[in-house]
This record gives sequence, C-alpha cells and structure tokens, in this order.
Amino acid sequence: MSKASTAASQDTPIEDFSQCHAGIFRKLDQLGELPALLAPAVRAREIAEKSLEFFREAIFEHHLDEERELFPAVVAHAEKGAEFDKVQFMVARLTIEHRDLEAVWKRLESGLKAVAKGRDSDINVADIELLVTRYRGHAQYEETEFLPLAQTILSRNSNHMAALGMSLHMRHAPLQVVPFV
Repeated sequence: MSKASTAASQDTPIEDFSQCHAGIFRKLDQLGELPALLAPAVRAREIAEKSLEFFREAIFEHHLDEERELFPAVVAHAEKGAEFDKVQFMVARLTIEHRDLEAVWKRLESGLKAVAKGRDSDINVADIELLVTRYRGHAQYEETEFLPLAQTILSRNSNHMAALGMSLHMRHAPLQVVPFV
C-alpha cells in the first residue's frame, strides 16, 4: 500500500466528522434565527386575537347602531328634496359598504382564529389589505361627508339629537330584570 492511499483512508473518518460539523453549523445558524422570529409570531397571535374580539364586539355593533339608529334618524329628519335624496344615497352607500366589509371579514375570520391559536393558516393577505384599505375609506367618507351632514340635520331640533342619544343608550344599557312581588 502506498503512503498516499494510506493517508487518504486515514483522512476519510476525519473528513466525515468535519462534514458532520458543517451540517451542524447550518442547523445551529437556523436555530439562531429563532429568537428573532418568536416576537413577531407572538405579536401576530395577539393582533389576530384582538382583531377577532374587536370585530365581534365593536365593529358589528357599530354597524348595527348606525343602521338601526343613526341612519333612520337622519333620513327621517332630512329636508325633502335635494338633502333627502343626498341622505338616501349616502345611507344606501354606507349600508352596502357595511355588508361588503363584513363579507371580507367573514373570509378572514377562520384564518385569524388559527393565527390567534398559533396554528398554521392559509389566511389571504390580500383580503387583510383589502379590509384595511376599504374600511379606512369607508370611515373617512363617514367622517368627512355623512357625519357632518347628520350633525347639521339632527342639530336643527335638539329633541332629534336627544332622541338619538336615548335610543343608543337604551340599546346598550344592560337589561335589568325586576322580580314580581
């Protein structure tokens, strides 16, 4: 046996250990990435959980308040003619937008529930972006166009504003059961 072939057969086990370490280093590098990924994962779960709660308890209730209380009050007290027509158009637009936003939310809800529980999700990122963009536009339209007009219409008679306030209060007041004596 030559010196070269003897040296090659002796180096092979060492090279095997060296190659094993190269694989270990790659896996250690990946493991080293984990701490930076944990905080965003926790944040994703928190955002998903809080969004689910917020939409159930605030957004849908807000839409109901507008559609059952505010919109009818403004329509009922708008002056006949151009103002009434404008209010009718605005209310129809806002109501349609509510349904559209709720439909996008429904598409997202199951994926958000999975994220909130720390599970894999095939949540549609485009739908999240769509919901955020459309809701911002919806709220901006309400803030700049509808609510100032509603304020003008309902402020013409203080009883109209008081009636709306009472109606909203009654919708949200806890129901108290009074026992029969």
